[in-house]
Amino acid sequence: MRKVGFLPASCARAWRSVRMASSGMARRDPLANKVALVTASTDGIGFAIARRLARDGAHVVISSRKQQNVDRAVAALQGEGLSVVGTVCHVGKAEDRKRLVATAVNLHGGIDILVSNAAVSPFFGNLMDVTEEVWDKILDINVKATALMTKAVVPEMEKRGGGSVVIVASIGAYLPFPLWMDKAREESIKETMQIRRIGKPDDCAGIVSFLCSEDASYITGETVVVGGGTPSRL
Repeated sequence: MRKVGFLPASCARAWRSVRMASSGMARRDPLANKVALVTASTDGIGFAIARRLARDGAHVVISSRKQQNVDRAVAALQGEGLSVVGTVCHVGKAEDRKRLVATAVNLHGGIDILVSNAAVSPFFGNLMDVTEEVWDKILDINVKATALMTKAVVPEMEKRGGGSVVIVASIGAYLPFPLWMDKAREESIKETMQIRRIGKPDDCAGIVSFLCSEDASYITGETVVVGGGTPSRL
């Protein structure tokens, strides 16, 4: 009979890796010599992920729709001594996606990691009030562009024996929520969470780095919720 609380050795090792990654105690440079693309990565969650991947040893190519945002983020990360370059990329444009991939391949010889962080959320309100134009924009950027970006990098990953694709999405997929920019609304949202605070960009960075590392090589096709204990089951 298996004792309650016992974990097989492989599960125990994976759990230790998750705990170490979340606390910043993981082994040195777990992503050494990996090449990563991160879309929408000059601010917020994307920027935090790009920084963490670079700190963990990866060569990172960041991107944004605006050149000045790319320049600012690259300067900040290179100022920390990290291997980061950037290029303009609107993921909804085929020529921009092609340039992003080419930047990584030309500079570093290939691609190992794609973090698809670019998305739009152009509407808050009643579902019946969503216009066709809004539906087109959501599907074009959040669904089609993500699929085409993945399609563009997979051949490069195959040349290197494999790779990792992480798609960042909103917990709103599980639990729709209203605008919460006023303090009272923010406090009411915190009450629904097991961890009584709103998440920060860095809260997402460690788990993404872990999922792109060899420690997560037996994890695939999973949805990992970083939500502070917010109800997140369909």
